[in-house]
Amino acid sequence: MSRYRHCFDQLHAANEGALVPFTMVGDPTATTSLAVIDTLIASGADALELGIPFSDPGADGPVIQSAHLRATTAGVGVFDAFDLVGEIRAKHPDIPIGLLVYANLPYSMGLDAFYALCKAKGVDSVLVPDVPVRESAPFSAAANAAGVDPVYIAPPSADEATLTAVAQSAQGYVYAVSRVGVTGTSKEAETDGLPTVIATLQAAAAPPVLLGFGISRPAHVRAAIGAGANGAITGSAIVQIIATHAERWEGDPSSDEVAALQTDLAAFMAEMKAATRPSS
Repeated sequence: MSRYRHCFDQLHAANEGALVPFTMVGDPTATTSLAVIDTLIASGADALELGIPFSDPGADGPVIQSAHLRATTAGVGVFDAFDLVGEIRAKHPDIPIGLLVYANLPYSMGLDAFYALCKAKGVDSVLVPDVPVRESAPFSAAANAAGVDPVYIAPPSADEATLTAVAQSAQGYVYAVSRVGVTGTSKEAETDGLPTVIATLQAAAAPPVLLGFGISRPAHVRAAIGAGANGAITGSAIVQIIATHAERWEGDPSSDEVAALQTDLAAFMAEMKAATRPSS
């Protein structure tokens, strides 16, 4: 059984939704990034979505763009990031790990080599946000050959044919986008049309659906699950907490500075995870 299947089965049995935090590997430094991810897992993450630092993150707003920059400035390149992912997998063997990467990276590396590297480092899924499902066949083929789940975005205004194609192509989970635009917390998550999107996906036998973009408060998580999603992905709010602390540091952070960051992340995660439970 895949890690995603096991995760969603356990959550279903507990009558809970999934909380999936996003963070950038290597942000703000390699060592601190590992501490951040340990905290996210300890504080309730059901799965992880991790970014690989990249120079042109077109689907991301200013907050996550800055995370890409901090990681690359700290000297974390693509293969450094993959080594860190391998360390995360070795320490946390059971949690599902998904990557969010832009198409330039697998194209430049070669699709087969890229997905083979993902598999070797313990990655469960890959989402390539700048590859629409209509152009996804080569990515899915290489992912499936390596044993990695291809994840695709269900756009908020997609027609039935597009949603059906997403449902039939995605494995692990479907990333439903709450609104048009880029990532960030400056615009609220929107769930008005989500029940229709989810019904269309489910009718086409889609894997579980997670809602992303603008998920920054417990109310957003409750609304996503209330609209039929299996959980929510929160990214920019987490990255902003990291940025707020990193802006105060000069050079590598002290143990006390890292501990303060972990405390704030743990408090945020606890509130967000509580919102996945009916009693919240």
